[in-house]
Amino acid sequence: MVEILRTVAALKARVQEWKAAGASIGVVPTMGALHDGHLSLARAARAGVDRVVVTIFVNPKQFNNPDDLKKYPRTLEADAALLGTVGVDAIFAPDPAEVYPPGFATTISVSGVSEPLEGAHRPGHFDGVATVVTKLFGMTRADRAWFGQKDWQQLQVVLRLVADLNLKVEVVGAETVRDADGLALSSRNARLSEEARGIAPSLYWALQSAAGDIRDGEPLDEVLEEAREAVLGAGFDKIEYLELRTAAMLDPMTRFDAPARLLAAAWLDGVRLIDNIPV
Repeated sequence: MVEILRTVAALKARVQEWKAAGASIGVVPTMGALHDGHLSLARAARAGVDRVVVTIFVNPKQFNNPDDLKKYPRTLEADAALLGTVGVDAIFAPDPAEVYPPGFATTISVSGVSEPLEGAHRPGHFDGVATVVTKLFGMTRADRAWFGQKDWQQLQVVLRLVADLNLKVEVVGAETVRDADGLALSSRNARLSEEARGIAPSLYWALQSAAGDIRDGEPLDEVLEEAREAVLGAGFDKIEYLELRTAAMLDPMTRFDAPARLLAAAWLDGVRLIDNIPV
């Protein structure tokens, strides 16, 4: 069984032992309810550093909807069993009061890249992400950190954070892991009905079709509108955004003339799904 550390003091003591022995340390920040996408990050970390810490913390500061926070699955025992199969060295699973003790009064805010898309639809979300990630980097003293590209905007926020604050950690963005039908793995997928699960991959395939048309030089506005119509026509209830943005800063694009990313968020069966692909 993987060692589970519950307090910052216990984590720091273990990290100090590893550092004293000259080990490199990697961290994989998660909120638990682990799936193969998370495990792929843990495996990559296992291959890239001497010691691996997976953090499991449902961060209250990145939820703008209290119901979402309440509903988020907590499955530590099952998560620990899964992580035991990939050889991580420790799990850091603190209570909120360990991360945000009484009197906690600091928020990290990353401007620009955090503001559109997810930032516009989930106010305060990326402040919560940036704050907890900064704390986890400090607690683990990690040399490298792994994040999935499925949360592309989050990855860009973390990269900006690390660059702006001159943090020593190297951030690694890992490819999105998908089911055979194209659906990006997500803890939220378990909340889909059987019928909705059959519809859900349509989001990915609409993005793939749009990306091909954009590369072929089709008019951007028409391509994006067709993609939105395809997603709604497949049975999605609502689209929050489906846009082409510059890959790093997520600036709006009116023509395809720089490295770009197609990003989307849409509702299906009461579940909010996000996805993105390069163009």
